[in-house]
Amino acid sequence: MMMEDLDVDQQKRLPNYLLDAAGISIERMPMLNVIFDRMAASCTDSLQPMAGTPCYFSVNGITNDRVGDIIKDYEANAVAAVLYAEQWDSRVIIMLDRDFVFTMVEAMFGSDGAEPPIDVERSFSNIELRLVQALFERFAKSLQSAFAGTSEVTFRLERVETAMASLAIGRSGNMSICANIMLQALYRGGQMFLIIPHSALNPLRQKLAHVVVSDGRAADPHWREQMESEVHRTEVTLSAVLDEKMLSLGDVVKFHVGQVLELEATPRTLARLESNNQVLFWCQIGQLDGYYAMQVADPVDQKREFVDDILSR
Repeated sequence: MMMEDLDVDQQKRLPNYLLDAAGISIERMPMLNVIFDRMAASCTDSLQPMAGTPCYFSVNGITNDRVGDIIKDYEANAVAAVLYAEQWDSRVIIMLDRDFVFTMVEAMFGSDGAEPPIDVERSFSNIELRLVQALFERFAKSLQSAFAGTSEVTFRLERVETAMASLAIGRSGNMSICANIMLQALYRGGQMFLIIPHSALNPLRQKLAHVVVSDGRAADPHWREQMESEVHRTEVTLSAVLDEKMLSLGDVVKFHVGQVLELEATPRTLARLESNNQVLFWCQIGQLDGYYAMQVADPVDQKREFVDDILSR
């Protein structure tokens, strides 16, 4: 078929067909570097209040490779999450090697790095897998935030796998972009691999070909003062929770007027002060001028709350 035999629309689409067939070139998509740098920075910020020691993430390299070639060397030596991107109708993989998992476990549970790193060939424990699942959820949000402005996509954690052979997101020979993100903490570290199939990125090829830079104009001081004033005047709803009791639906339907529900709280029990389902402070409850009153006793330890949430799963 000759070019003159094609209509105008087909001639316009022909370059895109050729580019799709040739695959994705990292050099032609500089925005990928920006996105992965954003994700690394977001991971660092996200874990800062949770870990007892600083954890730094940085992009170590971006490569083009087949999914099977990337994961074949990590059988029984890594844990991976499959994330589903509904807007792309595609799946991506986040894989953490053994050193990454053990380093994060020690960092999250207060190690100072004095003990030598774990060098034992064993399967991951239930607590380690729970911690890793919580990390995957945070990394998915970081990746979603990194793509903001380029693609409005939501990443949902679909499953966590320790058997690399189960990571089926297409044919093992399909080409993918693989970003290697390094973790540094406790004088050691580990590797995270973010694997995105070419088929997911092909529709974004034109957007990824141009680096979107932030507006470098100086901030307006009057606008900043107005914004600060409005933020300070914003109304928020606070809720005080003294105690909670788990009941079955069958028990609830049997409630009657005058029934007393016994709580395990005592006059010395601290109440949780919450806003938008976020615990802010632990408070003592009392009375002042005929009203119930809350006196702030302790700020919430975000790290402790995070660990307790993992252990309670």
